[in-house]
Amino acid sequence: MATIKIKQVRSAIGRTKTQKRTLEALGFKKLHQVVEHEATPAILGMVATVKHLVEVQK
Repeated sequence: MATIKIKQVRSAIGRTKTQKRTLEALGFKKLHQVVEHEATPAILGMVATVKHLVEVQK
């Protein structure tokens, strides 16, 4: 399966608890951090939940 790189581009301050937990589950600890995951349906669903806070890189 393909891998995707995800970069956090907006802060989690002032976001809902669900969105903050989703960012933590994706492995983000800092702003502008890049994490790499397999492109599974679960990961893609999490990315869709916080699509306004992250950027998918190729």
